Amino acid sequence: MQDTAGRVPSMPSQFKAMLPDVMSEGRAAAPAAMTATQTARVVAVAAPETIEDKVGRLRPKTLRMQFRYLKTLVFALRLFVRLIFWQVYVAKLFPNTIKRGNIPRWQKYAREFRYFAIDMGGVMIKAGQFASTRADVIPEAVIAELVSLQDEVPTVPYKQIRSVLVRELGDLAARYTSIDETPIAAASLGQVHRAILKNGDRAVVKIQRPGIRDIVYTDMAALFIVAHVARQFNFIRRRIDAIGLIEEFGRVLLEEISYETEANHAERFKTMFADDPGVYIPTIYRADCTDYVLTMEDVSAIKLNDYAALDAAGIDRHEIAKRLMDTYTRQIFDERFFHADPHPGNLFIYPLARDADAPAGTGTPFYLIFIDFGMIGTLTPEIVQGVVNTLAAVITRDAHRLVKSYQELGFLLPSADIRRIEEATEAVFQKVWGMNMSELSSVSFDAVQDIGREFGDLLREMPFRVPQDFIYLGRTVGILSGMTTSLDPSFNPWEDIQEHVQRLITTDKDSNIFKELQSQYLDPLMEPLKALMNGDAQAFLASSQMLVRRLRRPSPVEGMLRDLISGDAQITTRLAAQHRRHLERIEVQGQRTTRAVLFATFMLSGTMFYTSGDVSVGGLLYVLSAAVFVLLVFTRK
Repeated sequence: MQDTAGRVPSMPSQFKAMLPDVMSEGRAAAPAAMTATQTARVVAVAAPETIEDKVGRLRPKTLRMQFRYLKTLVFALRLFVRLIFWQVYVAKLFPNTIKRGNIPRWQKYAREFRYFAIDMGGVMIKAGQFASTRADVIPEAVIAELVSLQDEVPTVPYKQIRSVLVRELGDLAARYTSIDETPIAAASLGQVHRAILKNGDRAVVKIQRPGIRDIVYTDMAALFIVAHVARQFNFIRRRIDAIGLIEEFGRVLLEEISYETEANHAERFKTMFADDPGVYIPTIYRADCTDYVLTMEDVSAIKLNDYAALDAAGIDRHEIAKRLMDTYTRQIFDERFFHADPHPGNLFIYPLARDADAPAGTGTPFYLIFIDFGMIGTLTPEIVQGVVNTLAAVITRDAHRLVKSYQELGFLLPSADIRRIEEATEAVFQKVWGMNMSELSSVSFDAVQDIGREFGDLLREMPFRVPQDFIYLGRTVGILSGMTTSLDPSFNPWEDIQEHVQRLITTDKDSNIFKELQSQYLDPLMEPLKALMNGDAQAFLASSQMLVRRLRRPSPVEGMLRDLISGDAQITTRLAAQHRRHLERIEVQGQRTTRAVLFATFMLSGTMFYTSGDVSVGGLLYVLSAAVFVLLVFTRK
């Protein structure tokens, strides 16, 4: 029964009292209303907090941090004003001149940022170092200005370091017999002191610099503002996903300032190599660790690049190179979790006692020791599947699928023209697909040049990027290659890498090339056979048609007719190379005509002002006319 408004009327109170409360038991068992913290957790599950949201929430609003925040924004504002002047306004008048001067200008901006980063320290130095690894989006000449940034800062007085230790650990006398007040290493985020624990173990204590988290949150919040502004400019947006880049940098940085995360990484490595007698991972003293303090076993020994000490200890350098490479191939291809900062300061060799019955001529046995687990790379299942998909697309000459795998791996910018990249990929397939290596090396330069001319817009915009895990992987492999060949010039690290890559893509239990090709071709082939054996004529007909469509690649004419019939056809016209050159000459001539008109205008206007007695304005116009005249005479474009 409903009232006139279509609603069910409520039950009279006297009838309610007569009915049993069948929900009382459920209400008694139901939890109380969620607290604000519990609600926040539920929301976090529904929508994970981004790095931008996190630093915005945690950024302190003290006067000192506000000044630092504004200082970063002012530096960026000065840079944006110059960029707008040159890349927007001046580029309209003299586009080719601006293009030729782009690299020197960006070098100058990078140099200014380097000085700014040295002055600010901390996060800005890290940002410069991070940018110097992004050769995928930053020109090499600009990177050269940033690579000299070193993570070297003055040490923090021990009194301040001790205050952090006491705040985090309480009574130090109950934990340490002694702590060396002089640090053995100092960086922008923390510094390291030697110590002796109560049980007599030698340890190193890594302590976060006081106030560094406030600086990290403040600088990151400012960099996100800068990224959002940069995204508004087309000449930046088409080359760099600025917000994505800063988000990536922030994720790496926030992991680095969490010493609990580093402790977890170290313990995972210790578990990984627990059964390997040739690798040693230092012990983490969990009772003496917090998110701001990390206490681990002191394992100082011979540095990996101290060749004189290694030779004096009788250690076979070829064996070191082999063990180092074996260890890393296991990390990357088997565990898919690898130490991403393998410089000689993080790798030590500890000589062991030689066995009495060891054959003559064998080298001294040793441990390979890893330290500093703040920078870790991963080879995720998505990356492995993406690599397999890429290889399968190349084998089957499927341009659409190849570009899709690029997207899944994160190699394409959001602004990338997918259809245009597919066209370029198909053009490359037509030229080189099916060739062996010797045939590829003999491809004519004219053929490559033709593709370059046809897809010059893609080469100019370069809508590609490299995800951070690939940056770590490439950097790690590059450093390993250099270290192993320095240890033993005859050692070839690429043999091991090639063998493991082949094993990865052919035998992985979840993603391998054979399984992928089976799902694409063999499984569809079995479907009609199964239907035929079951006597299902309708299923046999449907699966057979599907198989024919999958195996038979439609010709371009069939594809064009299908698009015309469905109304999806798009017609794109492109000029031939000779016509494009004609248009470029016409454009250049138009620019020269414009400059000639500007020269005459400035000259006549200057003469009029000068003769009327306004010498200053007339002189300024004469200077402008002279500048335009120089451009007119001495520039061809």
